[in-house]
Amino acid sequence: MAPSLPISQNNSMSPSSVGLVSPVYLDFKEPLALSSGQVINQYTLAVETYGSLNADASNAVLICHALNASHHVAGINPDNPKDIGWWDNMVGPGKPVDTDIFFVIGVNNLGSCFGSSGPASINPETNKPWGNSFPVVTVEDWVNAQARVADHFGIQRFAAVMGGSLGGMQALSWAIQWPERVANCVVIASTTNLSAQNIAFNEVARRAIITDPEFHNGNYYEHGVVPRHGLSVARMIGHITYLSDDDMAEKFGRSQRDPHEDGRYKYGYDVEFEVESYLRYQGAKFSTYFDANTYLLITRALDYFDPARRYGGDLNAALQQAQANFLVVSFTTDWRFPASRSRELVKGLLDCKHSVSYAEIDAPHGHDAFLLDDERYHAVVRGYYKQIAKNLNLLKEAV
Repeated sequence: MAPSLPISQNNSMSPSSVGLVSPVYLDFKEPLALSSGQVINQYTLAVETYGSLNADASNAVLICHALNASHHVAGINPDNPKDIGWWDNMVGPGKPVDTDIFFVIGVNNLGSCFGSSGPASINPETNKPWGNSFPVVTVEDWVNAQARVADHFGIQRFAAVMGGSLGGMQALSWAIQWPERVANCVVIASTTNLSAQNIAFNEVARRAIITDPEFHNGNYYEHGVVPRHGLSVARMIGHITYLSDDDMAEKFGRSQRDPHEDGRYKYGYDVEFEVESYLRYQGAKFSTYFDANTYLLITRALDYFDPARRYGGDLNAALQQAQANFLVVSFTTDWRFPASRSRELVKGLLDCKHSVSYAEIDAPHGHDAFLLDDERYHAVVRGYYKQIAKNLNLLKEAV
C-alpha cells in the first residue's frame, strides 16, 4: 500500500493544537497469525496522523495507547468539539512531541472498539458481530499489526515508539520484536509484567462483567443489551487503581455529598460520600461508550505481557534483543505500576549496555500522572525528543 497524505488539518483555535483531525481506516487482507495460534484473516485498523512525513520517512513517531484510549491521540474530533485527543497536552506544534518536527501516528489496537476490528464489529465470515468468538490478542499481536501500519506509510524505522501504561508495554515490545525498526523507545509509567495483585484487580473487573445477567456469554449484541452494571463496576475498580491515596484524599477526603443538616450520616447504602458519587459517575459514563468484550480482551493482554517468558524467564535475554536508545519515566505515587518496576527495567537495560535515560517524577497523581500536565515530566520528554531531532538532523528540516 502506498503512503497516504497526512490527515491532520490545523485550525485557528490554538497554535499548539494539531487542529481538526479525522481518522482513516486501513483494511488489511493478509492473514495475521496470533500468539494464541489463531489467525485473523482480514481486519481494519483506525489510524490518525499528525504532522508531515519527511522524504526519507525518518521523522515518524508511533504513539501506543493504553486500555481505554484509542487512535485519537491529539487534536479535535470535527464531529464532536469536546472530543480532544487523550494525549493532546503531549503531542502537537511546539509540544514535547513536536508535530512541526515529527510525523506522529496513533493506531486503535486490534480488538478495541473505536473503529478497529473487534468483538463489536462484523465478522465477514458470518456477517454477525464477532462477540465472544473474536480471538484473544496479546501485546505482541498488536505490535505486529502496527508494523503493517508502518509498512503502509513506507516507514522502515521509527524515530521513536512511545506509550504510557499498556502503551509503554507495546513500546518495549516493539524494541524487542522489531529491533531494527526502532531508534528510540519511550516507556512511561509501565512495567515488564504485571504483579499478582494487578492480575487480581483485572480478574475482579472481568468477573463483574461476565457475571452481569446481560452479558449473555459475550453475545449481548444479539440481544440488544449491554452489561452496563458489570462494565460500570469494572471501571470503578480500575479507576481506584489509577489514583493515589493522597490524590483521592485531596479531591474528596471524607466529604459527604448530602449529609443531614447536623452533619450526621444517613446510615444507608445509597451514595453518601463524594468519592462514591465520583466513582459511580465514572463507571456509568464508561459503560455508555466502551465495549465489555473489549475490556475483557485488553485486560487479558495486560495479564499475558511478559517478554522474559520467551527467554526462559530471563528479562535480560529479552532486552538483549533491542537496539534502541531508551527513555523510561515513572511516578513516585504510581502504585499500579510502581517506580521500583521501572527501575528493574532500567537495571536490565543497563546490564545489556543499552543507552538509557531515566526520570522518576515526584508527582501526587498516581498512575494517571502520565496523562497530566507536569512541567518536570514534560520537560524530560521534550528534552529527549529534541535530542532525537538533533541526532536525526531533523531540526534543519523544521526551520
